[in-house]
This record gives sequence, structure tokens and C-alpha cells, in this order.
Amino acid sequence: MSDETQPLLKLGMPAGSLQEAAGELFRKAGYKVTFASRSYYPSVDDAEMHITLIRAQEMSRYVENGSLDCGLTGKDWIVENNSDVVEVAELVFSKVSRRPVRWVLAVPNDSPIHSVQDLQGKRIATEVVNMTQRWLAEHGVTALVEFSWGATEVKPPLLVDAIVEVTETGSSLRANNLRIVCDLMSSTPRFIVNRKAYEDPWKRKKIEDLVLMLQGSMAAEGQVGLMMNVQREHLAKILSLLPALKNPTISALSDDAWVAVNTIIAEDTVRRLVPALKAAGATGIVEYPLNKIID
Repeated sequence: MSDETQPLLKLGMPAGSLQEAAGELFRKAGYKVTFASRSYYPSVDDAEMHITLIRAQEMSRYVENGSLDCGLTGKDWIVENNSDVVEVAELVFSKVSRRPVRWVLAVPNDSPIHSVQDLQGKRIATEVVNMTQRWLAEHGVTALVEFSWGATEVKPPLLVDAIVEVTETGSSLRANNLRIVCDLMSSTPRFIVNRKAYEDPWKRKKIEDLVLMLQGSMAAEGQVGLMMNVQREHLAKILSLLPALKNPTISALSDDAWVAVNTIIAEDTVRRLVPALKAAGATGIVEYPLNKIID
């Protein structure tokens, strides 16, 4: 089959702050993605996939118009662009934490604005102009909403009365003497697909396989495998120490008096759990890393 007829999935990966986190997620999922300096086309060890780095703010527009078959972007930018795309999966990861980001209305600490109604006739700076305008309209409020090119936190009160800004913890807003009035929406990363591409059997199967591996990689985050040998007479005690929500695998050994126990636990519990397991009679305890967990 020639290169011209080989099927190809055009994937958009977010450029900027989420780029490395997305690349690491793909690598854990089994796709070797390599970023080259000054190139917007990372290499990937899959001849059926072509990756383009695109800002998350623009991703949904290019997926909607078919320039890209699929991509990763935030729910907030799908809403801001009012894009008609298929949301295949929520992939909760970010450069700082697994928390969703929040778009909030913030004002100076001494501002008289305490509710959305207090914004009537005021000036607001934000990167999500469409989202903010729709939100104001839903509350029957008319205000001037202007696009902010950055450094939005420094604009009140000299340049604007309020801002709509994205935050995870609110620490940056507090550092700039701003207080949060209310939330407009919370957002998490989504894997989105062009509607026509999703109707293509080959592309849909390729996308479903990719998403399965990405979700498996995320499920393994913070988890490790633990295996050990246990005498049958100590098995009940060992099982009582393991997390109640996990179902360990118990296998017979050549010596009928012993069994092998294999389970998955949270990595941050290992240092507490292993000494207790050893004291209860477990031997040959081995901890091993996990790349993926597929249910």
C-alpha cells in the first residue's frame, strides 16, 4: 500500500502549558511521542497517525471544520467557540493537578461588586468573551466585555471593573488582591472528534483504541502492583490488610501450603502497608510500576 492510500488519523495535541503533560500521557499509553524544538509536528511511532500542535483555545474550531480529525482541548474552549464536535472522553489531567479548572468572576477586594447583577454597565476583561457575554445575557445583565491578551489579573481596578479568569486554586488571584465573586463554569480536558470523521469506521476504531489506552494510562496514575507469597494459614489476615475495594488475585503455588497474592494499591500507601504485610506473614513482597489499567 502506498503512502497516498494509507489511512491517516489527524490528531491535534495542545501546545503550550499542557503539551508536556499530554505527551507524557501518550507515552504512558504506549505511543512514543517526541517533540522537536521549533516544530509543530511531533513525531509518533505510529505511521497511521499525524500529530499537530495547536493551542487549546483553537483546537475545537479545527476539529469542527475537519482540518483535524480529533484532538485534546478543554470543555471551556468548546463552549467558548460554540463548536459542534463529538466529545468522546473526559481526560482529567493538567500541568499542576487533576482538579478541574474554574472560570470565575473576580474583582478587587474592596470592589462594591458582590453579584452578577452588580456588573450592569461595568467593564469586564477576559479571554472567554463569548462565554462571558452568554452568561451575562442569561442573568439579564448588560456590560462591556473586552478581550484580554494576557496579564488579566493586573487590569482591575484601573483598566476594568472586573475580570473573568481561569484558575485552579485561586492563589494567583489572591496574590493580586482579587476576590472571587462566583463561578461561571468548571472545565476538564476532553478528547473531541470531528463528526464526519467519527462516522468513518476506520477512524472511529482507531480513535476508540487510542482513547482506551489513554484512559488506561490515567487509571494507572498513582497506582502500583504488589505481589507476595503467603502461607494459607496467614491468608485471611493478609487479605484483611489489603484495601477492601480491591480484589486481589490468589494463585496456587507448587507447595500447596502457599499461595501467591497479586493486587493493585495506591502508591502512597505502600510504605505503611508493606511492613504490616510482612509482620502478618507475607514474604517475597515485590512492588512494581503500572503504565495502564484497563477495566
